[in-house]
Amino acid sequence: MTVNVSNLRNTNNDDENKIGLVRELVFRHGWNTTCFQIVNPGMEYWFGDNGDSVVAYADTKHTRVVAGAPVCSKASLPDVARRFEQDSADLEKNVCYFGAEQRLENIYHESDHHSKILLGAQPVWHPANWEKAVKGKGSLRAQLNRAVNKGVVISEWPVEKATDNSLLWDCLRKWLDTKGLPPLSFMIEPATLKHLEGRRIFVAEHDENVVAFLVLSPIPRRSGWLTEQFPHTPEAPNGTVELMMDNAFRKLAADGAQYVTLGLSPLSRRAKIDAFENPMWLRAFLAWMRKHGQRFYNFDGLDAFKAKMAPEYWEPIFAISNEPEFSRRTLFSIGEAFSNNRPFRVFGKGLLRSVRSELKWLKQRLIN
Repeated sequence: MTVNVSNLRNTNNDDENKIGLVRELVFRHGWNTTCFQIVNPGMEYWFGDNGDSVVAYADTKHTRVVAGAPVCSKASLPDVARRFEQDSADLEKNVCYFGAEQRLENIYHESDHHSKILLGAQPVWHPANWEKAVKGKGSLRAQLNRAVNKGVVISEWPVEKATDNSLLWDCLRKWLDTKGLPPLSFMIEPATLKHLEGRRIFVAEHDENVVAFLVLSPIPRRSGWLTEQFPHTPEAPNGTVELMMDNAFRKLAADGAQYVTLGLSPLSRRAKIDAFENPMWLRAFLAWMRKHGQRFYNFDGLDAFKAKMAPEYWEPIFAISNEPEFSRRTLFSIGEAFSNNRPFRVFGKGLLRSVRSELKWLKQRLIN
């Protein structure tokens, strides 16, 4: 099944004034790793009365699923979250903060009215230590050398060149065609090439063809960056993505950045958390997903790739819900948020795509 990239490119124009205000607030207060992703298409926004806070969310039938956490000052975070939850309750909606990190978790750690689940972990580096990490990891150096020896060239493109660039769109399309699910939205929105202001873009070329690109999004209050996207074509030589990361991390170090992460590795157990376990029903569901969901999403492969990059440490990532016990309904609402309220349709399309792929593979085996 081929992804229709034209559908991604021809999205409606955002209200530029609103997006401009959201971007300004992110640069002023953005601390959560995913803070800059709230300027992506498709978000809904709630603004605090003082004009100095914003919450980005997806509105589902029962729940407002928040992208990360409210964007505001650290001191005002408890009050902003409380007022947003009250506004949601007035509309008979629960609230779930998807991708919450330590700041928000600290606020609700002992709350009787909130519950949390562990989504996974994200790897973290201090860019200044990257060169040392590479020297100490022979397998990583080998991957970098493979790409260099194949003639892969990495360059940082200015935003003006990268924005809506047809070569990058073509690379994105080829990458999406390899996925087990149709393109999702919300916090993994693929259509960011029209919205690159404030981001950094590194591009890998091989034989004068674009074979991969890396989009970095800022985390202003941590002087850091998130590797939001790194699509790559099937033709990209081994080590291409690692070489892009290497170039980007070295430039971030030279620019004085203090923090960089590859973002959430779903279902990862690498973050050490004392005395916490997900509910039993959720552990059973996630175990099933890890075992049977590989045709749709390679959880273990992504986790292994990120671990291979020799992170300095891993941070836990949570979903926090304003209900005493995290419910199955809230979990379903998260699925609705990522699928534009059509989780069963997305799953069905993914299953059909998987069956077609396996039939194609079987046909090739019979011919050969």
